[in-house]
Amino acid sequence: MNTLDLEAVQAFVLVADLRSFTRAADALNSTQSTVSLKLKRLEERLGHRLIERTPRMVRLSPKGEIFLQAARTLLQAHDDALSVLLRERTTLKVGISHHIVGPDLPLLLRHVHRSDPGLLVELRVASSRDVEADFDRGALDAALVLRHDDNRRDGDTLQAEPFGWMAAPDWTQHDGDPLRLATQAAPCRVRAMAIGALQAAGVPWVEVFVGGGIAAIAAAAQAGLAVAPLAHRVAPLGTEDVGPRLRLPPLPARDVVLYSATRDVQVRAALRTLVSAFRSAPVASPAA
Repeated sequence: MNTLDLEAVQAFVLVADLRSFTRAADALNSTQSTVSLKLKRLEERLGHRLIERTPRMVRLSPKGEIFLQAARTLLQAHDDALSVLLRERTTLKVGISHHIVGPDLPLLLRHVHRSDPGLLVELRVASSRDVEADFDRGALDAALVLRHDDNRRDGDTLQAEPFGWMAAPDWTQHDGDPLRLATQAAPCRVRAMAIGALQAAGVPWVEVFVGGGIAAIAAAAQAGLAVAPLAHRVAPLGTEDVGPRLRLPPLPARDVVLYSATRDVQVRAALRTLVSAFRSAPVASPAA
């Protein structure tokens, strides 16, 4: 009977979702060459090319698009069969800054579940300050936060997160009027970053909306109430970066940092998948 290599099928699904052999290899704790070889053997077994490889991008072939859902179903059936045998559940307690949790959150969770369906995930979304505090007191296995200063240099830097002045496309700033801002309450460090940039540039401002979370601030920007300093990753649909148009001072990018203390093999594997998915999630570039 012709059987499929489940590890090769899993590699195919990860490459398809992450659009990268390198990130798929990171998620599998493997190498790019190993993943590429598994995909080649899977294609040979099926008799069809599944992945179109170009110097600039990775995309599914027409046959790959057809096979993807069947591959997901096969892996889910395999996971269901394994989960019939009860085992002690492992827990991943992770905190993520709300400044970097955007519409890609379902993708991140799906990949973590895919890596270990039996894993119990406890997720906390809060400010970087609060997430760091929870991690430091041992309440979290891992934390994904923004680095705002040089006081703390531990942790692994994942990438730089761009910020912008987000507002409705028809936002109008009248000459002589202070810039109307939507922010979080102090001591939010993104708020401090934005106000510091405005003050350094001599731009007058006034807060007209103070939100209890990024969703509320994003809604204020969408509704046309104000301009909101937000990461591009979390900027809501229907907003754009009006900074260049209004000649506002550019906001500096902030590093996304991973803190991790767990030594559990299963948890570390799930965490690698989370990081790979986070790096691969598309970040929109709002129109200027």
